[in-house]
Amino acid sequence: MGYFASNLAREVARLTGWTDKIWARRYQAIVISEEEAAQTARFEYLLAHGVKENLVEFLTQWPGVHCVRALLADEPLVGTWFDRTQESCARKRGEEIAPRQFATQEKVNLSPLPCWAHLSEEHVRTRVSAIAQRIEENAAQVRKAAGSAVLGAAAVLAQKPLDRPSRPKKSPAPLFHAFTRRVRRELYEAYHLFLAAFRDAAEKLRAGDRNAAFPLGSFPPGLPFVRDLPPLAASG
Repeated sequence: MGYFASNLAREVARLTGWTDKIWARRYQAIVISEEEAAQTARFEYLLAHGVKENLVEFLTQWPGVHCVRALLADEPLVGTWFDRTQESCARKRGEEIAPRQFATQEKVNLSPLPCWAHLSEEHVRTRVSAIAQRIEENAAQVRKAAGSAVLGAAAVLAQKPLDRPSRPKKSPAPLFHAFTRRVRRELYEAYHLFLAAFRDAAEKLRAGDRNAAFPLGSFPPGLPFVRDLPPLAASG
């Protein structure tokens, strides 16, 4: 994710001329429980982008990148990958570079939610369609109650990329997404056990035990810098 986020930030800055940092904070992986309700809730939150903010009326109207067409209409989700490393090497060699000389098409293959992995593609598409319809209907009800209207795709595209909200939303990200209190408690208990095992292994490593066993999925802390020793004096 660090590789992906850093390269995406460079491309955004290249397109917009943005000189400040692109991401507000570092990437944080949040565990989602195996509960279907928890997974579908997160999926619905992501799928609703563009509609829940009253920018467009329907998910398919979002003018930017969105997975809904690939999920509902089996439309390939294809993007362009620019090999900036090869481009940089060619530039250093003094070669003339065409605008899309190092560009290739990449197809993004979407996998179903883990809780839907046993379902057929048709059943998955039916469930995605139901969620999409619920998102659009709920947003329409909210707009009707507030007497507001969507901004529209054309107005979205007309926005200046360097504009930013006057009051950006800032809230701490949760450690876990779970549907029931029992599962959430189990996840927190597992996290505390993981943390205790990591700290125990770190103490052993600092004490000189290079074979200290760290829990799976962790990054052991770096060892201290070892200074070069002066050469030994020759004995006569």
